[in-house]
Amino acid sequence: MREAVVVATVHEPADVHGVHAAEGLSRWTCLARRAGLHGGWEAVEWAWLPPGGVSGEHRHTRTEELYHVLTGRGELTLDGRPCPVRPGTTVLTAAGSRHGLRNTGEEPLSWLVVELPAPHATKDPTMHPTGPSRSTVVPDLHQAGPVDASTVLTGPLRTVRVTRLLPAGTAALTARGVEHTLYVTEGTGTARTASARVPLAAGVALTLPLGTHADLRAGTHGLEYFHAVLAVPTEEQR
Repeated sequence: MREAVVVATVHEPADVHGVHAAEGLSRWTCLARRAGLHGGWEAVEWAWLPPGGVSGEHRHTRTEELYHVLTGRGELTLDGRPCPVRPGTTVLTAAGSRHGLRNTGEEPLSWLVVELPAPHATKDPTMHPTGPSRSTVVPDLHQAGPVDASTVLTGPLRTVRVTRLLPAGTAALTARGVEHTLYVTEGTGTARTASARVPLAAGVALTLPLGTHADLRAGTHGLEYFHAVLAVPTEEQR
C-alpha cells in the first residue's frame, strides 16, 4: 500500500467575484485535484454563496458534475427546470446540461462539487450519448442510500452516499481498483493511514489515491460523512 493521502479543509476559502458571470461574492476551495490521483477526477471542491447569492447558469460540454448540498436552502435551475435544494440534495449533471444555483434562504448555502471528464460526451449540447440528457436530482441522499452514479453519468464516478458511524463505530476504506473521497459533515473521529493519524471534524476532506488505505473511527458523538467512489481503469483498460 502507498502512504500518501490527501487531507484538506474548508476553513480558509478563496473569495470569488462574479462566479459563472453572476454578480456578487462567492467562496471556493479545492479539496483534491487530478494531480497525484489515478482516476479521472477533475477536482473535488467546496463552494459557498451568501443569502441572495447566485452561481450563474452555465453548460458543461467536456465534463460532468455532482453537487451535494451541505448547508442552507436554494433553487437549482437544471435545463430550465427549477428545483428547490436543501442539505442532502444531490444533483448529477450530465455533459451537455445547463445549470445554475441561487441561495434563496437566510443562511449561507454551501455544497460539494465533484467534477469529472465525460469520456463519451456528445457534441450536441442538448443530448446525452444514449439519448436526452439524463441529469437527475436526488432530493435527499441521506434517505436514498447509496446511489449508483453510473446510471446517469458516463464517466468513472460510481457509488455516492452519506455514511453515519455511531459513537466509536469504525469503517475501513481500501483504494484497490477505486479511489475514495470523503467529506465530514457532522461529528468527529480519526482516520489512521499507513503514515498518519488524521483528526476528522466537520469541514475536513480526505481523499485516498489508488493503493492507499484508511481506518476510520468515530468519536463520542458519532461521525457523518459524504463518500464518493471513483473507478480507476487497469493498465489494459487505459
